[in-house]
Amino acid sequence: MIIDAHTHIFPDKIAEKASVNIGKFYNIPMNLDGKSSTLLKYGTDAGIDKFLVCSVATTEKQVDSINSFIADEVQKHKDRFIGFAALHPDSDRIEEQIDEAIKLGLRGIKLHPDFQEFNIDDPKALRIYKAAEGKMPILFHTGDHRTDFSKPYRLKNVLDKFPNLDVIAAHFGGWSEWDDGAKILAGHKNVYVDTCSSQYSLSPEKVLELIYAFGIDNVFFGTDYPMWLPEDEIIMLRKLPLSEEELEKIFHLNFERLLSKYDHLY
Repeated sequence: MIIDAHTHIFPDKIAEKASVNIGKFYNIPMNLDGKSSTLLKYGTDAGIDKFLVCSVATTEKQVDSINSFIADEVQKHKDRFIGFAALHPDSDRIEEQIDEAIKLGLRGIKLHPDFQEFNIDDPKALRIYKAAEGKMPILFHTGDHRTDFSKPYRLKNVLDKFPNLDVIAAHFGGWSEWDDGAKILAGHKNVYVDTCSSQYSLSPEKVLELIYAFGIDNVFFGTDYPMWLPEDEIIMLRKLPLSEEELEKIFHLNFERLLSKYDHLY
């Protein structure tokens, strides 16, 4: 069993444009087009069984439509897709939108402070964390050497205020700031990380160091579709000197364990 715990999908009519814009933001060529059908094709060919699917609301007005889209895609692919909801800190309906997301069957929240242009620990964003604590885990884009929005230290400030909030700090806790992510976030009881958009830039030895820094029980496999080819991400991970038991945890058991904490709400 393999679960890809970090993918982005978009409606077909805007998917290619959205993917190109992500590539421009990071100055990284995109490998795929952001459509659900493409995710399923390349993911299935690579041996992936299920996918966490999400999208980012760059304005508060996009939240409801994105969540409806993600929920519809999950309904179409019930055995393959696990949906995470979009939220935006400028919304005046945060508590209501979280309850609506749960009713839609969405299992978590996706936030991208750099795209959404807010500091992770901004007071206006704290309403999201208060409402989500005990109800939904939050998948954060974390880290960017070019900006200050998603620095690992800002996420640590949030964790200090909300000790029961489950957080997935994407990209080993700090894209392009991997050492800071591990130094600041590793060891926190409610911090999980994923492997995506990291292996392309790090040596195998560094990836292994990060896995053990955060703990083998706290790491999820992810591809960051549409950025990287799923097969390549799996091959790189399998080349590491990890046992089959450790790989099973990273590929699906750890993520399943996190979601099971919230099964009673569904």
